[in-house]
Amino acid sequence: MNFFKTARAVALAALLGTGAHAVSTNEASAKTADGKWLIYLSLSYSGNSWQSEAANIVKALAATPPFSDTVELVEVISGTDPQAQISDYESMIAKGADGIVSFPISSTALNRVVKRACDAGVLMFMYDATVTEQCAYNISYITSGFGENTAQALVNALKGKGKIFLSRGVPGNSVDDRHTNGAMHIFNQYPGIEVVAEYYSYWDDRTTQQETAKALASHPDVDGIWAQAGEFGAIQALQQANPDRLVPITGENSNGFRLALANPDYQKIGIDGVSAGSPPAQSGFAFKIMMEILNGKRDALPEGQRNIEYPLPWVPGAAVKLCEGDAFENGCNAFPEGKVPSSFVTEVFNPELLPELSLASALEGKPTPGAEIQPLPADAVKAAPNEPGINCRKCDAPADLYHLTKVEATVKP
Repeated sequence: MNFFKTARAVALAALLGTGAHAVSTNEASAKTADGKWLIYLSLSYSGNSWQSEAANIVKALAATPPFSDTVELVEVISGTDPQAQISDYESMIAKGADGIVSFPISSTALNRVVKRACDAGVLMFMYDATVTEQCAYNISYITSGFGENTAQALVNALKGKGKIFLSRGVPGNSVDDRHTNGAMHIFNQYPGIEVVAEYYSYWDDRTTQQETAKALASHPDVDGIWAQAGEFGAIQALQQANPDRLVPITGENSNGFRLALANPDYQKIGIDGVSAGSPPAQSGFAFKIMMEILNGKRDALPEGQRNIEYPLPWVPGAAVKLCEGDAFENGCNAFPEGKVPSSFVTEVFNPELLPELSLASALEGKPTPGAEIQPLPADAVKAAPNEPGINCRKCDAPADLYHLTKVEATVKP
């Protein structure tokens, strides 16, 4: 145990109930035996392209100089059972983790073990999904309004009337809860909008296609679909049911979906909508902030002020622009068919925050040849609003919690 800082030993003793005093996350400096930071990449649900890309981004950054010489990254996949992720967090703490960057399965069930990790000097960084324990950092676009903005876009496309499906994510996850709450805040204002089917698609194209097909069997006359990730599967289900009819769909950022929105033939048979949703790049942003804190290049934020908002992408069909290279350049936001799988989630790049990344980073977890880790801009960290049950507990939500930021209502309730 000679490679642990004394403070870490004290903190672990406290964790084991010896009564020692815990240390703050600012003091975390324990190393592995070879002198590297011990960082865990902790996934819960991992069964789709989004999760693979988000994990690959962290792996690619960890393999990019100088992190390649200073970071030991260990990936752990816990599955959808909160107790399994709790157990894995406990193991990471006991093994002397310096930091854990994680997609958490629950906003509340993990709080106790997250607090124990913080008290043991472990930096806890959540990406995309969130926890309500105030010592953790939540790096997420979840508060930027995906649910309400896409719902209003669908209402606009349907002119305020129609039968719709809700294709949701993973049950009990803070991301799914926040999206659906925001969407229903809008839909409930329009008596002409009828939700005729609601199902969990686990943010996966194949599952979305299967569940949408089941819903279509009962409601072949559906007028629109509000979807989270996996939205390209909804298009496939519609085509299988009737190749001559599509409907307005709002979804997330898969390459196949963006190509479909921009397809003139699809537009002629009814497709309309917007591509928004969750960027896998959040994982890399979280990892870089964590490493800047560990390396003394950025101050830790006070507890209770650790909710950081990532911006919401917003690409209507008319704004889809194909890329000529392997990154988002010159305003492009999608790749030509055949360049990447249809399920590839496009929002892996951010030239300002993550200039180190390339397609190989997202697809294979490999570093970009010749790239080096670049410091984050000084103003990169922007506070996210508090949302009770999503990213905080004893807090008040903003009065305009579900205000529209990307689209205006063209149909009045």
